[in-house]
Amino acid sequence: MPRRAQEDTEPLLSSTHIDENGFGLFHWLLLVVCGWANASDAVEILCVSFLLPTARCDLHLTSADMGLLTASIFLGMMVGGYVWGYLADRRGRRSILVISLAVNGIFGAVASLAPSFWLFLLLRFFSGVGVGGSIPVIFSYFSEFQPRLRRGAMISALATFWMAGNILAAGVAWLVIPRTSLNAHWGWLNFQSWRLFVVLCSVPSLSSALIFRLFMPESPKFLMEARRETEALFVFQKMFKLNNRCATKPFPVPGLVIRSKDDEVKNRATSGSRCQQFNHQLKQALDPMKQLFVGPLASRSVVLLIIFFCISFGYYGLWMWFPELFKRAEDGGSPCTNVSRVQNSENESCYPVKTAVYMEGFVTAASNLPGNIFTILLMDRIGGKILLSVSLVASSMSVFIIYVVKTKAQSLIMSCVFSGVSVISWNALDVLGTELYPTQLRSSALGVFTGVGRVAAIMGNVVFGQLVDSNCAIPLLMVSALLLAGGLAALRLPQTKQTELT
Repeated sequence: MPRRAQEDTEPLLSSTHIDENGFGLFHWLLLVVCGWANASDAVEILCVSFLLPTARCDLHLTSADMGLLTASIFLGMMVGGYVWGYLADRRGRRSILVISLAVNGIFGAVASLAPSFWLFLLLRFFSGVGVGGSIPVIFSYFSEFQPRLRRGAMISALATFWMAGNILAAGVAWLVIPRTSLNAHWGWLNFQSWRLFVVLCSVPSLSSALIFRLFMPESPKFLMEARRETEALFVFQKMFKLNNRCATKPFPVPGLVIRSKDDEVKNRATSGSRCQQFNHQLKQALDPMKQLFVGPLASRSVVLLIIFFCISFGYYGLWMWFPELFKRAEDGGSPCTNVSRVQNSENESCYPVKTAVYMEGFVTAASNLPGNIFTILLMDRIGGKILLSVSLVASSMSVFIIYVVKTKAQSLIMSCVFSGVSVISWNALDVLGTELYPTQLRSSALGVFTGVGRVAAIMGNVVFGQLVDSNCAIPLLMVSALLLAGGLAALRLPQTKQTELT
């Protein structure tokens, strides 16, 4: 908050507004709520990978079909990423979060009733449209409440909830899918345990939407940018009251003065015919994308596009296939060297379910923990740029070693190493993505970059689906090479350690 409301010379959106409300209970509650939403996105994305070893029999899936199924949610995320990001910068973070989380949860739950592969694929696509909005908007929303000196650590803490969602999905899969006693026959549909797992995976998204709708305020930075000073002041007062609940000092600022005449001109409604209004709205929708690639933002935007493509192709292309690869290595050896077992796997029954597959998925998910702790402790000391570059190079090396190992135990160990190191890359990227762009472009920028990442994830899953049976080495070596390229590209980004959000 500004110290004196009459001081018009102070920057309109400086971090002083946030810093003077202190840091306390409000921020920890915000972390839990946003973290649960972030975890819900992880659950919805990763649940498909855990149901593949069983659902492939019920839906009669080939490896190519499984590649399309894992890619479908990313296609939806690509569509939803920019649309929801643009709307969040125009209509508000909170309302878009509510809608996108609800879309995610509703279509995710309905997918459990799909009797055929193509209907299941379509419903997973629409679930992805919701996920594509909530991921970038959550980080924009959360970062705009954070004091400058704590922002890096708090965003890293928020990113750790992805690990929590991953562990939750793996744990629920381990508990539910192997229990064939949960199966039910409804005449037109054989409701297997994996379908119940899909329903349970929609609960976090729906509960997050309800929490944001009932209890959470709008971002004060967005409210000030939208000239809604009274609402912004109310949010600041709420933050101050929660953070200073044991103190007797009064709220220090009676009002806000934050608008200039330039903003009035910029936000003036367009008059004229419907065609002119449509053209104006279309221009406004495309304007954020144009701003990302002109002037001082152009170079960082190009570098981030490269990094998002490389890490998304590598991480999602490999991670979504871990349970299936673990299943193929169940009898020992490496899944990429046992060609005869891979060729026979399509003729094997999915029942009884082999619980070791889900145990190994749970262990791999839990191995995120050291990387998350590392980033929370060191993000504000080292900075996101160095962490991103080093962790991507280390991830590249771990994937290459996964290719050369010869036993199942070695594969599991290196998969855990990849999990622990790659999460550092994602956490650093989450911090950099929020710090490199101003408030009016932040959600749109993250929407564009995550959209590009979804294209890469689609490509990675399709490539794995097409080649995992015939030549597993090609996708693994592609992943290793792309992660290395992303790590080198990260060196071209500016350092943002403890900078103010604009």
